[in-house]
Amino acid sequence: MLDYDDTGFRRAGAPHRIISGTLHYFRVHPDLWDDRLRRLRAMGANTVDTYIPWNFHELPSGEVDFTGWRDIARFAALAQANDLDVILRPGPYICAEWEFGGFPARLLAVDGLRLRCADPAFLAEVDGWFDAVVPEILPLLASRGGPMVAVQVENEYGSYGNDAGYLAHLRDGLLGRGVDCLLFTADGAEDVMQQGGTIPGHLATATFGSRPAERFAVLRRHQPKGPLAAMEFWIGWFDRVGGPHHVRDPEESARALDDLLATGASVNLYMAHGGTNFGFWAGANHFGAHPYDAGYEPTSTSYDYDAPIGEAGELTEKFHAFRSVIATYAPLPDGPLPEPAPRIVPQRLGTPTGRVRLSAALDALSAPLRSAAPEPMEKVGQSLGLIHYRTRVPGPRPAMPLRIDGIGDRAHVFADGVPLGVLDRNAPGETLPLATGPAGVTLDILVEALGRVNYGPQLDDRKGIGRGVSHGPQRLFGWEIRPLPLTDLGPLAFDEDAAPAEDGDPVFHRFEAVLDTPADAFVALPGWGRGLLWLNGFLLGRYTRQGPQRTLYAPGPLWRPGRNELILLELETHADAVELRDTPDLGTTAAAPSVDY
Repeated sequence: MLDYDDTGFRRAGAPHRIISGTLHYFRVHPDLWDDRLRRLRAMGANTVDTYIPWNFHELPSGEVDFTGWRDIARFAALAQANDLDVILRPGPYICAEWEFGGFPARLLAVDGLRLRCADPAFLAEVDGWFDAVVPEILPLLASRGGPMVAVQVENEYGSYGNDAGYLAHLRDGLLGRGVDCLLFTADGAEDVMQQGGTIPGHLATATFGSRPAERFAVLRRHQPKGPLAAMEFWIGWFDRVGGPHHVRDPEESARALDDLLATGASVNLYMAHGGTNFGFWAGANHFGAHPYDAGYEPTSTSYDYDAPIGEAGELTEKFHAFRSVIATYAPLPDGPLPEPAPRIVPQRLGTPTGRVRLSAALDALSAPLRSAAPEPMEKVGQSLGLIHYRTRVPGPRPAMPLRIDGIGDRAHVFADGVPLGVLDRNAPGETLPLATGPAGVTLDILVEALGRVNYGPQLDDRKGIGRGVSHGPQRLFGWEIRPLPLTDLGPLAFDEDAAPAEDGDPVFHRFEAVLDTPADAFVALPGWGRGLLWLNGFLLGRYTRQGPQRTLYAPGPLWRPGRNELILLELETHADAVELRDTPDLGTTAAAPSVDY
């Protein structure tokens, strides 16, 4: 059991310092959990920290799943087998640069529901989540022989709100359902954040990336006694689409870690291993004053985070620097360091083995819904993916501006199947000219959802078309809506003799790769524009020429001996080949901002 007194943490009655690293099971293929945990332990950590994302476990059917990739108990057992304690952060909100901060998208379909406060409708949803997740947690508690020693109440709540009643409801919900381990809060090392996020009588911790003595002085103003802990010590940073790949100098990071541990405090490295935002799970940030203002920044597929354990398990220069620092404060485990994982033999995959236009596959992929006005994804029961809208615009009409209000997030527009242009939420005033002949035109709008906002006041981030579509002064009504979650590409009828695709026309391209032995690979897409990439039916994530990353990580367990199938849905600019590489390329680097936090 882990507890604390005025002098610090105690584990099984003895003085204890937490040296932890964050590693998200949901960002790592489950066949690699043990490998990544072994690497974390080899660095000198005695604890692993992870969130539990509500929306990852709640399936579209409404069932809450804790099997396979979602098997928290197996992850915890592997941690225990690697001599690691476990800290769990079950939300309901996690941030983590994860889609919608971990909330299920269906909450946005509930009119009037207010997130992260004591709104009765929201509390009822939270109680349902706790009813599902806490029974999974209880057998993992240290009091029952498991490795779990602490649970976080919410996440950095002081950065968002000040509803003490809400936090008390969460605390009471955990205690009342039997969670008997140490409960704590984690908030930024600023007075206003500590004021909003702490719970009287429970351990408060801080999140920051530099100047530990100064940060802990802030924490001491709100918690005069007890252990000091940096529950998130940011040693890298995440990347946004179109920005640089953020890095933090290993030597500078190691000095900052040394300064922190020299205070006698405990630490959790965020991230020890970042992993990957597979599928549609990458979140976003928004820095505008209103939901549809410019300032939306989607997060990249890679969540490498410049962590000491790289996205493919690399033991980086930062790993060795941190291990040396940790060795001066705690014993290191015996034995050699884990070996690098096998890498693929590079190869170039030439002409696709088949193509199919998205417009020709709509009936195979989705059944249409009828609606007077375009509805956002959440209102038609869709959480992730793309969504397609179709209506008729009468004619004849001169060229008038076509405007989409409330785009979430990028709209590809077609008139009678011909690409008209692209509208983006970061340019809310932009329009496209549309003229119609006597028969009118069929207007198609394909909207990419690039990740719901996971941090800040703009969490109510609906996808698809949120307000309406106008042609000149007139609103357009009478819509056909097709949700495209793209969870099953089996119905696609690929044409092996299809002509090369035209730019601007969304097309699925199929490639074949033959491997003797499965191994880690990095898929490069030179010349392609933006889209989605599947390997053997598994969605690796989004790619874009905007960068920063230029390769997508394809872990060894997803490959199989012999024939492998890669499918691209290219939305804008088509090329003719895909490359499998043995090294990652995460793009042009820049210093991580966390140094100043």
